[in-house]
Amino acid sequence: MDKNLAIEMKNISMIFNKTIIANNNINLKVKKGEIHAIIGENGAGKSTLMSILFGLYRPTSGEIFVNGKTQIITNPVKANNLGIGMVHQHFKLIDIYPFWKNISLGNEQTYFNLFINKQKTIKKITKIMNRYNLIIDLNKKPSNSSVASQQKSEILKALYRESDILIFDEPTAVLAPQEIDGFLEVLKNLKQNGKTIIFITHKMAEIKKVADSATVLRNGEVVGEFDVKSTSIDQFAKAMVGREVNYVQNQYKKISKDIVLKIENLTVMNQNNHKVEALKNFSLEISRGEIVAISGIEGNGQVELVNSITGLTKIKKGNIYVNQELINKSSVSKRYHKHKISHIPEDRHKYGLVLNNNLIDNMVLQDISTKKFSKYGFINFNAVQEYGQSIMEKYDVRNSQSGFAIARQLSGGNQQKAIIGRELERESDLIIIFQPTRGLDIGSIEFIHSEILKAKEKQKAILLVSYELSEILALADRVVVLNSGNTIGQLIGEEISIDKIGVMMMGEVNEKV
Repeated sequence: MDKNLAIEMKNISMIFNKTIIANNNINLKVKKGEIHAIIGENGAGKSTLMSILFGLYRPTSGEIFVNGKTQIITNPVKANNLGIGMVHQHFKLIDIYPFWKNISLGNEQTYFNLFINKQKTIKKITKIMNRYNLIIDLNKKPSNSSVASQQKSEILKALYRESDILIFDEPTAVLAPQEIDGFLEVLKNLKQNGKTIIFITHKMAEIKKVADSATVLRNGEVVGEFDVKSTSIDQFAKAMVGREVNYVQNQYKKISKDIVLKIENLTVMNQNNHKVEALKNFSLEISRGEIVAISGIEGNGQVELVNSITGLTKIKKGNIYVNQELINKSSVSKRYHKHKISHIPEDRHKYGLVLNNNLIDNMVLQDISTKKFSKYGFINFNAVQEYGQSIMEKYDVRNSQSGFAIARQLSGGNQQKAIIGRELERESDLIIIFQPTRGLDIGSIEFIHSEILKAKEKQKAILLVSYELSEILALADRVVVLNSGNTIGQLIGEEISIDKIGVMMMGEVNEKV
């Protein structure tokens, strides 16, 4: 065997339930000390392949070699013992434990190998946090923390165990642009320290910045292996989706004033600290056929704004109107039905899906009691099934088993496509969209962006919250920038640029509000 290889996977196949072929005869080689990217569409088999390497799945067939020696990796503990660590796309955290305990679980610093030394454990984690600029409150619990903080804790968990081979599954999906740059520096530092990195991402710019080589998967098979420096982003995109990718762009036209959403002097307390104001006297209007994007570094009031509109949190003061009706005290159900609000949430597991239900059920959750799907208390199962399956087909939700697959079984990207399909296809006047393409591949992003622009053409009012500046640039008619809960300013139409947004995100006031 080649001693220069950290990982070699030979003829790996993984078949679920004897029907779903996630990996089909895959061969993968990762050199020691390199950053190797694995890219492909949602459901291409990337996460499954890495879960096999980490011992979460036993492959149907194939062999694994670690540092030149054949290994049977039966569980993550065995993987850890072989020097393999993994940062998962979907968090593996215990909500009732503080972060320091989640990060160190099973590897705590101790007194006399018997009692946990909390102070020494936290000291070790803090040293890693400061070294890699991954700062979180170690005493907080995941249930009371942002998605980005949970993601950082997963990264810290791998770094804490000092693994030589680190697998990162979509690690930057929930990080703000500045945090992503910091994380990519982390990867470079890890490489310089002799670590081997396997990096799953859909973001081509990240691959070009840090990766040495890349393997492209499509439909569970290897399409090709590439040298990153000599391969263009367009070449990668074509290899992923099997065709040329067209990038969607909103053609700005002046929007006529026909207000759907009106927010007046809204003040909301921070969801994790009820003594701190997350939003301060925030006002906003959105008209029919207008996409207004909220930009800002994560944690500057975006979550509280969305939760206030959708009824997931109480407001301290101010008013919210939809189609001139005050909705401050309206229930979530009333907001969905009477006020015709659709909501694509940031956290697809917590707010987007009932994970143990099938996809068809999930597609009609909000509307099951309407005349469309039930009459006199009896559910029209044919209508439910037909509607759910139409969304699966239109939004290309892979491995859905005609909608009968359990939501939990799907890849994160396919779960996201199902939620987006449900919310865009519902009857609505106002669509609240939070990080719509998190974890989606380049082909899916193209399609989702085009569907959002079609919703705009149908005269829907759209509030978009995204940490992807390129996404804001592609979709927004108007951009409002938040910093510390305050409106810094706004950009309209052709004046929108990444540079201007970036300056405002750092707190420089734009007087054109």
